[in-house]
Amino acid sequence: QLQLVESGGGLVQPGGSLRLSCAASKFTLDYYNIGWFRQAPGKEREGVAYITSRDGSTHYADSVKERFTISRDNANNLVYLQMNSLKPEDTAVYYCAAGLIAALSPSYFGSWGQGTQVTVSS
Repeated sequence: QLQLVESGGGLVQPGGSLRLSCAASKFTLDYYNIGWFRQAPGKEREGVAYITSRDGSTHYADSVKERFTISRDNANNLVYLQMNSLKPEDTAVYYCAAGLIAALSPSYFGSWGQGTQVTVSS
C-alpha cells in the first residue's frame, strides 16, 4: 500500500489561512490522482478537492470553491491544499489520498494518510 503523510494542520481563527501538505515516500505522487478529504466528529468523510494525474485539472466541493486551492509540486513530490477564508465549519481531520479514478468520493481512493487536524475557532 502506498504511504502518504499529511502535515500543516493546526488552530486558526476564522478568516485565517492554512496550507496542508501531502508527501509520499517510495512512489511519485504525479502518477496518481490525489484527493483531499475531511471528516468532522460524528460526520461522514467528505471530498474536498482532487487533482488529476493526467493533466493536473482540479475539482472542488461546492463548500470550498473560491477558498481552497489544490496544487502539485512535482519537483518535491508534494501536493498542497491552500485553505483561505477558513470558517468554523471547516474544522475536521483532513486526509490526502491517492487513487486511479478521479472523483470526489472516498471510495475511489485506496491509499490514505493518517490525517492532520484543522481547527477553526476564535
